[in-house]
Amino acid sequence: MRYTGPKAKVCRREGVLIFDSPQISKAFNRRKYPPGMHGPKQVRVRMTEYGTQLRMKQRMKRAYGLTEKQFRKFFDIAARQKGDSGDNLLLMMELRLDNIVFRTGLAESRPQARQLVSHGHITVNGGKVDIPSYQVKIDDVVSIKESKREKPYFKNVLSQAKVATADWIMWEASKSEAKVMSHPELSNLKTLFDTRLIVEYYSR
Repeated sequence: MRYTGPKAKVCRREGVLIFDSPQISKAFNRRKYPPGMHGPKQVRVRMTEYGTQLRMKQRMKRAYGLTEKQFRKFFDIAARQKGDSGDNLLLMMELRLDNIVFRTGLAESRPQARQLVSHGHITVNGGKVDIPSYQVKIDDVVSIKESKREKPYFKNVLSQAKVATADWIMWEASKSEAKVMSHPELSNLKTLFDTRLIVEYYSR
């Protein structure tokens, strides 16, 4: 099942902010210690090697909002590709259409981005794509479906000029569209996700 519980609780357990949201960030910063502990001075229990690998797998899976079955499918594809399996997996997560919509700033969270895609509000190269896991490629153009742009939600998002993109995505405000210019720099993401541990987990 896809995790739908309290996201701040997950961040506290991980000891790092893995969900981008002002509300979650505020809750996390207020109590930067794991659930079940009664204050920051209580010592964390040392995890086993397997536990560390499992925790990292859960971290990435929950951050991108996937079920175990979906995440394992992506890992199997990544493992069959050339190059580092962990890098391949992380790149595939970032190139999911719902993640692109989130990175572009059209949604405040990945779950919201997934909903926008599933409801047919997003197009890729002019054609409607309602599959959140769709893999976007370099030079693809992602935009709001023209018939949906007058909806209050999109009018509000676009009027606030806060449609901030990742440095590998170019947003063109006049057309309400984003173009994928390159692949993301994975080294920045690896400070949050140690893909080596995930590869080790599935290689046991």
